[in-house]
Amino acid sequence: MTRLVTVMTALALVAGCARIADIVPGLSRPGADRGASAGIEEDTGTRPRARPDGMSRSAAALDTASPESRNAAAQDAAAPAQRLGSTVATLGAPGEEGFWIKTPLADAPGRGRVYYPGSDKSVGVDLIPLDAAPGAGSRLSLSAMRMLDAPLSGLPEVDVFRLTE
Repeated sequence: MTRLVTVMTALALVAGCARIADIVPGLSRPGADRGASAGIEEDTGTRPRARPDGMSRSAAALDTASPESRNAAAQDAAAPAQRLGSTVATLGAPGEEGFWIKTPLADAPGRGRVYYPGSDKSVGVDLIPLDAAPGAGSRLSLSAMRMLDAPLSGLPEVDVFRLTE
């Protein structure tokens, strides 16, 4: 029994040696500078600092769609349309204004509609062809994502339609 206690105590002391350099100031671990010389950055465990007051930008602040364009998008959401297919949508460039979808499902530019089953909402959009495979996914404007109540940081699956009028 005393032998087991001695071995366990020795293991605990040896295991603590790796942490001693963190506890005692001025003591460095052997090989601690190897990562820096090899170009490897050490994780400091700190988080990025928050932006100073007044500099953070919310999705609402980035969404610059006019009331007129919102009304037009809402009217087109009820217009007759032909289904092009389903696609996984990601948030497109937030700086690009308007209601649009860049999708490989569209073979030509035109007016269309996007339906998000998660909120049971539709929105009228400009269809912009994307040179990619049909299953590659699409990019949806910030204004359209917000009007659909789709998760901005998610990958919502949406149905894409081309207006027939």
